[in-house]
Amino acid sequence: MSATPTRVGILMGSASDWPIMKAAHDLLDDLGVAHEVRVLSAHRTPDESAAYAGGAIDRGLEVIIAGAGGAAHLAGILAAHTTLPIIGVPVANGPLNGFDALLATVQMPPGIPVATVGISGSVNAALLAVQIMAGADKSLREKLEDYREKMKTKVAAMDESLQADL
Repeated sequence: MSATPTRVGILMGSASDWPIMKAAHDLLDDLGVAHEVRVLSAHRTPDESAAYAGGAIDRGLEVIIAGAGGAAHLAGILAAHTTLPIIGVPVANGPLNGFDALLATVQMPPGIPVATVGISGSVNAALLAVQIMAGADKSLREKLEDYREKMKTKVAAMDESLQADL
């Protein structure tokens, strides 16, 4: 077991969501943010989902990222059972290609907020989780600034390559 406390939970409603949610896992790994990954379902394992959220603060979690497609109730059930920030990732699947999941995730009732990123936007969910934690963590803030500087350098290199080809 790692000596680094687990700070972020990444949950998904089905193992089929892993190809989307793995990008959040990979980014948190790259930034050195300890996290855990679980499959829990708002509909098939509601008691386990509620228990996970209800015990998250005591386990040291600071943010939970929840990805789900279709009815996408996972983020909402988690938010109902904790005061931690919940970031919903609507996963593209089914005949509406994630639009149903987007609406289900973003339309939370007053008093139970869920931050929502774009369809299949797990990278932005991980970055938002890091931004939330970085407010009180200077080393994490520095890692986030380095990440953004690397993005800037990549775009500059792409532009330079394009200009050379013109």
